[in-house]
Amino acid sequence: MFLDDEIASSRTGQNEARWGMYLAVAALAACILMIVGLMTQASAQTVNARPQQMAGYVRPNDVGTGALLFPSKEPGYFVEAPRLATDVQIDVNGPIMRTRVTQRFENPSKGWVEGTYVVPLPEDSAVDTLKMQIGDRFIEGDIKPRAVAKEIYEQAKAEGKKAALLEQQRPNIFTNQVANIGPGETIVVQIEYQSAVRQSNGLYSLRFPMVVAPRYNPEPIVQTVDLDSRTGYAVSDPVPDRGKIEAPVLDPKQNAKINPVTLTVNLKAGFPLGEVKSGYHDVDVANLDDLGRRITLKADSVPADRDFELTWKAIAGKSPYAGLFRETVGNKTYLLSFVTPPATATPTDVKPVKREVVFVIDNSGSMAGPSMEQAKASLALAISRLKPDDRFNVIRFDDTMSVHFPSLVEATPDRREDAIAYVRGLTADGGTEMLPALEAALRTQGSVSAGALRQVVFLTDGAIGNETQLFDEIQKNRGDARVFTVGIGSAPNSHFMTKAAEYGRGTFTLIGSENEVATRMGELFTKLESPAMTDISASFEGASAGDITPNPMPDLYRGEPVVLTAEIDGTAPEGKLQIIGKAGDQPWRVEMDIAKASAGEGIAKLWAHRKIDDLEASASTIADPASLDRQIEAVALAHHLVSRVTSLVAVDKTPSRPADQNLSETRLPLNLPAGWDFGKVFGEKPADTLPGKVDERDAARESQTKLAMLTADRMLAAPTARSASLIAEASNQVALPQTATEADKQILVGLMLLAFALLAGTTFVFWRGPIAAVVLAGVRRRGR
Repeated sequence: MFLDDEIASSRTGQNEARWGMYLAVAALAACILMIVGLMTQASAQTVNARPQQMAGYVRPNDVGTGALLFPSKEPGYFVEAPRLATDVQIDVNGPIMRTRVTQRFENPSKGWVEGTYVVPLPEDSAVDTLKMQIGDRFIEGDIKPRAVAKEIYEQAKAEGKKAALLEQQRPNIFTNQVANIGPGETIVVQIEYQSAVRQSNGLYSLRFPMVVAPRYNPEPIVQTVDLDSRTGYAVSDPVPDRGKIEAPVLDPKQNAKINPVTLTVNLKAGFPLGEVKSGYHDVDVANLDDLGRRITLKADSVPADRDFELTWKAIAGKSPYAGLFRETVGNKTYLLSFVTPPATATPTDVKPVKREVVFVIDNSGSMAGPSMEQAKASLALAISRLKPDDRFNVIRFDDTMSVHFPSLVEATPDRREDAIAYVRGLTADGGTEMLPALEAALRTQGSVSAGALRQVVFLTDGAIGNETQLFDEIQKNRGDARVFTVGIGSAPNSHFMTKAAEYGRGTFTLIGSENEVATRMGELFTKLESPAMTDISASFEGASAGDITPNPMPDLYRGEPVVLTAEIDGTAPEGKLQIIGKAGDQPWRVEMDIAKASAGEGIAKLWAHRKIDDLEASASTIADPASLDRQIEAVALAHHLVSRVTSLVAVDKTPSRPADQNLSETRLPLNLPAGWDFGKVFGEKPADTLPGKVDERDAARESQTKLAMLTADRMLAAPTARSASLIAEASNQVALPQTATEADKQILVGLMLLAFALLAGTTFVFWRGPIAAVVLAGVRRRGR
């Protein structure tokens, strides 16, 4: 009887355990149903809570071929980038050029966007006009102090008004921001600038940059400093505006080239024209008359991946050696003069000067490909031209630096062959740490021998963001050396090239293809091996003293003209402009009658730009930077010019973006310059990332970037001669706000209940067997 009771008790325990398990399973099912319901509710609430935030976002299947998408911060959604069309018209009148750049921003998405585009312009461009076209209305931009212009733009953007802002980041890098482009809407922005034709050895040329090459930006430097008898740390950033000069860059192996450009040059040379050609683009040249040509691209458009260059010559014997032009603005007269010293000014019986040449060659990653071959061929040719009694050395740099010989060595045949073999064995890779190499060239090669001329020849694409550091080094440590720059590649940093040569009292040469190596290096050799024209100055006789730029006048080399601008009080000045100088030990002088000057347009702008350039060059000698900024601002505002301290801003008075619509911010991408190797520059980074750029996307998002890129196979088929539409990829930087529901908290509570149910059920199941076994064992013992 007792045994039967124990067995019954055991069965009762088993039934209780079984019912406990049933209850646990029921609780688990209830929790799962509750969580599913909450998730469904949360999803519905999220969709209902932010319909506006999702406007403008798409999935890859929502768009057709030819689109470029970029991941947004909303998982699974992407941004269809704005499209940009660019048209360029250059009007050349004698030595003066007027250029109009028309940019067409089109928003193909369903949301409102702001586009930021890094604009390359010539380093000597005097930018004075910004126009924004909306429908059939043109809104003229106003010149303002930089901070004021930025504030006006940001306020207009916040109020939903269409606005455009043009800022200078470098003399050859500008940024154009266009705010509140509506869904499917197009806004046209025009930029205009004044510049001068370049002359050298009877060759006239213009250069229009189409792409900003990626810049290498050295990392900030941390230094120890003394603070009231204590040691502290200070951080010095050699490129404090690195975020302004960087732009997303597309990998040409993964994406079709974008940003096609249409271009026309109306050339009125002012003299009978001979050969007119473009070295880097196929063009059609139409003869208008003996003095004029119309040049257009042979293709309707070209991708913006290299600089455009046009050169022209006069018919033999018809090239002018001098010119004087004038323009009256207000109560002042502005002059532009150019004079090419006659060949007889350079004596032919001067004994060649013994030279000490330090060659510096850039073998960083940006030089990979054709640029490296051009640089090596150029340097090998230069070394072979050295005379046995010359001395030389070779320095190469990437993110490291090495000096080939311990010190300057005589240019004996075996030394030259050794150096040429060393140069030909160089490969391009790594970063562009240019400063240590320049320091080595200027500081470590010993003193200049008596009667010798020290020359530093720098071969590089200049793809750096710390130009100021290099300029300071040249100004402080150049000594008696002269610095010559050779710009290599399809998109060299012409600002660095020209200013480094100017500060170094040398000259610069640009080589854009291997076909130009022999010709342009030959021109450079002529300058290197000939005495410079020095002690150049200009003054007025019989006229009121004027402000002449550049000041001081730079040294010149054979074939280079003296080019100056001047500001004189009065509207009808008389007298003569006198220019004097020395070629070797021989004096040279020319006089020009001001009253006989030809009429010209835009000369005041050129003078103002060069005046600002002179002021910027004096920065190292001015103790009060604020005073310098005020002087630059005064000149820029008076002549309506963009500068480092002034910007152009255009605002539509009527708001267009509804207050409840979000604004997406995008940076329009650029092509990689032609001939560059993407992997050598960016390594394994995604196509929209630049070295040193802060990127918040993780590896998963980077892989999404690659998967989301759609082939732009029809990208270049759409543009026409004047309305090329190019699709640009841009990164979306809008942070979507969180929804206002508490579903996330409820789901967390549900998950906790689910975990408890699982734990309870598992405990019942796990312990049911052992408990029953213990009970039965006890029953059996009692039965015995």
